Amino acid sequence: MEESLLRSFVRRRLRGGFTIVRLELRKEPLIDPIGREAIAKTSIVGRQFEILIQIPLSDEELSVTLYHEVLEAATMATTQPPTLVLQFNEADFETAARRTYSQLGPVSPDNLDRMLQSFGFGEE
Repeated sequence: MEESLLRSFVRRRLRGGFTIVRLELRKEPLIDPIGREAIAKTSIVGRQFEILIQIPLSDEELSVTLYHEVLEAATMATTQPPTLVLQFNEADFETAARRTYSQLGPVSPDNLDRMLQSFGFGEE
């Protein structure tokens, strides 16, 4: 994914009032909170997301990962998530991200908004 495309996500306000304040691709391994290796790691502060993604990944996997991380973070950052995502577990977020990729194609800020809207996130 081109650096200019990555920059287009940062500071862009998304549906639901969410903002990606940091999006970083790293070659170093990422570790989740319980000590397992992870492809991505997202920190949430209010409605702001800091997303780290381990590379290399294909463009498709990078898109799926970003869809997954944003949908999961939006769900966790909302006090009353939309009914469609209320009972999602990790596998459900992955399935939803893959389905979104197959329907919308490569990730973009506009496609992130479309995805959030399709799962019931409002304007805010």
